[in-house]
Amino acid sequence: QVQLVESGGGLEQAGGSLTLSCTTSGRTFGTDGTSWIRQAPGKERECVAAINWSGETTFYTDSVKGRFTISRDNAKDTVYLQMNSLKSEDTAVYYCAARRSPFYSDTLPTQDIFTFWGQGTQVPVSA
Repeated sequence: QVQLVESGGGLEQAGGSLTLSCTTSGRTFGTDGTSWIRQAPGKERECVAAINWSGETTFYTDSVKGRFTISRDNAKDTVYLQMNSLKSEDTAVYYCAARRSPFYSDTLPTQDIFTFWGQGTQVPVSA
């Protein structure tokens, strides 16, 4: 079993920055694809960014391109989401999600392909 724990959320002002961390424990596999998925109040969950095991391939939703960066440190079993130039519309609960197999598509994955999920961390952004 794989456990994911997010940290780093909290209230931030518009224009500010935050870094979220997702630490993995349990039976991790070398072909894990990992994603940050968010759910804003009253909206459906959306995949914000995703990264393959090696870190060489990343995906972003259009609204965060140029502002957010996903990365990973496999020695620390941790995936990061650096969020810059935050906007009020970034307000959401951010979840880390992972799967045992690689990404087979060259487009941003959807939430339904992920097997393991963290509990989420809240990111309120004040205008």
